Amino acid sequence: MLVRLAYLTVTNTFAALRLLPLSDRDKDVVILALRHQITVLQRPLGADTRVRFAPEDRAFLAVLLTSLPREVLRRLRFLVRPDTVLRWHRDLMRRRHARTCRPNRRGRRRTVRSIRALILRLVRENPG
Repeated sequence: MLVRLAYLTVTNTFAALRLLPLSDRDKDVVILALRHQITVLQRPLGADTRVRFAPEDRAFLAVLLTSLPREVLRRLRFLVRPDTVLRWHRDLMRRRHARTCRPNRRGRRRTVRSIRALILRLVRENPG
């Protein structure tokens, strides 16, 4: 029992030392991300025993964690690798960019007025 207490003390001390160089904002981001992971872990698992992130979870973690420097991301313990979080963020930005660049109107472009007038004249002149 004493050995376990000593082990927990040493590991928690090193964990606290690892968080010292982080700003308060970064610490808040890490706490929010860890709390969100706890809520994901508390969901009931289906037939598959692996933890599955919903698209909303991916978007939340991607937006939240990309504000942290990459070195900080690599030192933290998450359910997914930091590269996965960055990939989620890239996919999110790609979808957002595709949505904003989409034209407002769908379908074929309007015909130029002069061509439309020519076609209508041809139809009137050649009823057959």
